[in-house]
Amino acid sequence: MAAPCPEDPSLERHFKGHRDAITSVDFSLNTKQLASGSMDSCLMVWHMKPQSRAYRFAGHKDAVTCVNFSPSGHLLASGSRDKTVRIWIPNVKGESTVFRAHTATVRSVHFCSDGQSLVTASDDKTVKVWSTHRQKFLFSLSQHINWVRCARFSPDGRLIVSASDDKTVKLWDKTSRECVHSYCEHGGFVTYVDFHPSGTCIAAASMDNTVKVWDVRTHRLLQHYQLHSAAVNALSFHPSGNYLLTASSDSTLKILDLMEGRLLYTLHGHQVMVWKSNFDVVDYREVIKVHRPPAPLATSGNLPEVDFPVPPGGGRSQESVQSQLQEPISMPQTLTSTLEHIVGQLDVLTQTVSILEQRLTLTEDKLKQCLENQQLIMQRTTP
Repeated sequence: MAAPCPEDPSLERHFKGHRDAITSVDFSLNTKQLASGSMDSCLMVWHMKPQSRAYRFAGHKDAVTCVNFSPSGHLLASGSRDKTVRIWIPNVKGESTVFRAHTATVRSVHFCSDGQSLVTASDDKTVKVWSTHRQKFLFSLSQHINWVRCARFSPDGRLIVSASDDKTVKLWDKTSRECVHSYCEHGGFVTYVDFHPSGTCIAAASMDNTVKVWDVRTHRLLQHYQLHSAAVNALSFHPSGNYLLTASSDSTLKILDLMEGRLLYTLHGHQVMVWKSNFDVVDYREVIKVHRPPAPLATSGNLPEVDFPVPPGGGRSQESVQSQLQEPISMPQTLTSTLEHIVGQLDVLTQTVSILEQRLTLTEDKLKQCLENQQLIMQRTTP
């Protein structure tokens, strides 16, 4: 029987429950929970186990624009068009603490790696830093001249990066509270920014349809991707640091290979979906036997050479809001069977990434061996 022809990473779960458009999602590796925010003013927390309950948290007075789990997964932050930030305990009680200091819509919330600080970005043109332990506002960063759509801590917590409708990305020193550098290469509003897991690079998405990657040490533009046909709204690095996932208004997700500077896959989906990939699996000898590696895909154009390091394996008020339990979410049997069939056909595609990596490693080893042999020959022929 012919082996299946892979095309895309496979769809693993499909969540449905919000009453309006979904604005944001985040996933906790520690608790295996998915959080989503919506224009319906609610958050939902989903457990990854099939048939498990989804919890709906009500408390914001307007659309929820952003959500983020703390590193431990025991806290969940949300920002809203009601100008507030809330810190939730994502359990059946759904208790939350309200932070008030912003004077406009809160667009972004992000915990520091130690879980002790929270950085937020807002349409009031400021970035604000809060203490989650003491539950209070600490300070503002105020050099942007238009709405700030996103702010993120560096992995070590020493730096903050922010993206704005003033078309700039700004790098801040958390201790001195000074702007270290402004990146001005984007031609449109900058919608999203994040740090590479190593902390040495940042990637930014823009309404000019592009994604750019900079080195935060030299401030040099490393890579430039123009692969989407509409605004790029969000991005996320794979934990290995080798891949970048981008989401666009063109209704696609794209997976970029940062080591080679090219597009790997394009995913099509809607609502809240969880896609399965096997980027961390190494052994593909069985796959190699029945599958050819995919043909070269479209690249981003002329890219500078880049060496991406691979990392080792205001005031507040208190409110308690009772969560509303959502009934277990199940899928019709026909849909389940269809998805299982799709999984069976498409699961292998994501595995080919490691095949490419293994081929590259073999090529590098052969090149190194050739160079060593050439040096030996030259040493022997030298009088």
